[in-house]
Amino acid sequence: MAGAQLPAGWTLEQIRDVSGDREAEVFSTDRAVTWLGRSGKDERLYPQIILRFHELCLVKPANGEDWYMGSLNEDGSVDCWSAYGSLYEALRGL
Repeated sequence: MAGAQLPAGWTLEQIRDVSGDREAEVFSTDRAVTWLGRSGKDERLYPQIILRFHELCLVKPANGEDWYMGSLNEDGSVDCWSAYGSLYEALRGL
């Protein structure tokens, strides 16, 4: 899958264990991702990693350390609405 990679130091099994989602998967980064920024306007994120949990996704942008939670749209894009300082925290927030 183009652009699909695991976070450094994590296995897919660990991600599934922490999230509680046995079907969690690494997802292609070849898609539009937006974040409703502090300005109240959508900001484009350039994903380095996307993890999919059914209709929810966790996105790590290429230019940052935070993880963004969002929903997967029918067209394959992702709209994010919250941010977490660590992957573990984001996985527990699902």
